[in-house]
Amino acid sequence: MTRQRTAVQRALSQAEGFLSAQALHDVMRQAGDSVGLTTVYRHLQALADAGDVDVLRTSDGEAAYRQCVADAHHHHLVCRVCGATVEVTGPEVERWASKVAGQHGFTDVTHTVEVFGTCSACT
Repeated sequence: MTRQRTAVQRALSQAEGFLSAQALHDVMRQAGDSVGLTTVYRHLQALADAGDVDVLRTSDGEAAYRQCVADAHHHHLVCRVCGATVEVTGPEVERWASKVAGQHGFTDVTHTVEVFGTCSACT
């Protein structure tokens, strides 16, 4: 565990919603952390690979990261306006994914579901 990785994890744990690597880097710089953007990208990818953070693709294709509270498989409701995020389970989605995969002969199926909308505070 390096100083930079600790700083990335700390900044993510304090974030309200999903952040791009660039946005997280800006937050860290404003907090006085001297970590390069490339280092932030590298640590975010390592954290994502280890399953310590969730990653979603924004509507413009950019990766955004969030340190989630839930350890179990879950999905997200994400506000398009403010980025507020709610972790949700989706048993219906799980059943549907399993059923569709089985109908087409797929096994060892994984999936990611993100639902984007406008939260009540932004309407």
